[in-house]
Amino acid sequence: MSNSLPERFRLDGRVALVTGAARGIGKAIADGYAAAGATVVAADVAPGLEGVTLDVRDERAVEAAVADVTRRHGRIDVLVNNAGVVGRTASEEMPLELWERIVAVNMTGVFLCSRAAGRAMLKQGSGAIVNIASIMGMVGGGLYPNLAYHATKGAVVNMTRALACEWSGRGVRVNAIAPTFVETELTQRLFADRPMLERIEELTPMGRVATAEEIADAALYLASDAAAMVTGHILAVDGGWLAR
Repeated sequence: MSNSLPERFRLDGRVALVTGAARGIGKAIADGYAAAGATVVAADVAPGLEGVTLDVRDERAVEAAVADVTRRHGRIDVLVNNAGVVGRTASEEMPLELWERIVAVNMTGVFLCSRAAGRAMLKQGSGAIVNIASIMGMVGGGLYPNLAYHATKGAVVNMTRALACEWSGRGVRVNAIAPTFVETELTQRLFADRPMLERIEELTPMGRVATAEEIADAALYLASDAAAMVTGHILAVDGGWLAR
């Protein structure tokens, strides 16, 4: 580990797999890691991505993707579980199909990717997993019904803690980020509702939403040697939302 503060935030020589990397938070994290010197494998279910096409719900595809990364690069040092979906609908009206899709992507996908990458990291004796949870995984009340998202992000929070307890003694750190509302393509429609945006800003002590780059900065810290003693932590990047 370098004693130089700037160098401790570098990822030179490391290989990172980022899911949901075609846009938004995932793309910002992938770009940030690359700028910090990492070899980045960007994965997304969206076609046309310059990287790996990956559906995190598919066990065989996940295993194959991680095996391909380790075969081509010799190792995997960082996994970012960013792929996720939402389903804003009243709980009493939520179709089982929608519930199961959100659980499959947001929860089972995190397990499958963590298991596959974790095996490789445990074998090499080092690694860092960064899960993208949410402030909605830390509280029960939102601004609109979003039960499956709340439930799965809460699961990501506790999976992070459980894996950290299980693997950190074997060289693999596991942490999560709990972002607030973030300005991305996925939230454009939500933020177009001016009263909703004003309500979000009102409930945020800092008075604004986050940028994808601000989440990426936190992800860089958690993946780097600067966070060498940090594991099992849920880092809220929320402008004070959870402090209210």
